[in-house]
Amino acid sequence: MIIPALDLIEGSVVRLHQGDYGQQRDYGNSPLPRLQDYQAQGAEVLHLVDLTGAKDPAARQIPLLKQLVAGVNIPVQVGGGIRSEEDVAALLEAGVARVVVGSTAVKQPEMVQQWFTRFGADALVLALDVRIDNAGNKQVAVSGWQENSDSTLEQVVEQFLPFGLKHVLCTDISRDGTLAGSNVELYREVCQRFPQVAFQASGGIGCLDDIAALRGSGVKGVIVGRALLDGKFNVTEAISCWQNG
Repeated sequence: MIIPALDLIEGSVVRLHQGDYGQQRDYGNSPLPRLQDYQAQGAEVLHLVDLTGAKDPAARQIPLLKQLVAGVNIPVQVGGGIRSEEDVAALLEAGVARVVVGSTAVKQPEMVQQWFTRFGADALVLALDVRIDNAGNKQVAVSGWQENSDSTLEQVVEQFLPFGLKHVLCTDISRDGTLAGSNVELYREVCQRFPQVAFQASGGIGCLDDIAALRGSGVKGVIVGRALLDGKFNVTEAISCWQNG
């Protein structure tokens, strides 16, 4: 499925270039009409990133997120600096369908495994940002890509499979926000290796051909952010491209 995405800073829709808060482009402060439009065009799931909350968990935009989730009637997944069980609980209470957990799952796997036990695997998405080295190793980057962890994508997934892991959002960070196309080979490989996991591809979708290229890769979802905001295509076109493969 096609999963439209918005990044939010203090109520405004923005895009960061390669994760850099210093390089942001503002798309206005009306996220709800955009989400309702995405839903009206056929989106079945929406993806939100709370960049304010990612920088400062105390400033998490819970009232805004509550309002956005209540304003649509399709599931919304939300990420951005999820560091504690309280963060997860607060978002689920706000009506979020799935909470997206990134660096914390890599840095403190035992703690996040407990969240799987408490909230269930369907309420959590692991977001793994991958930097592929020259030898082809899929190194997982953490802390908004500022550093590499010692873990590979495969190692992290394997740590969570015994806890029922269902959803993984995988970004090849060299492609993110670049509109340069997705790393199809990466997704084909991980989907074959872990058929029990529903992978979401993220990063680099710039045109309908990039969506078409992912058909048959095994991914269950394609996150589309900047290309929609920039009007490269709309949600209806993206969905029909994805389905008509």
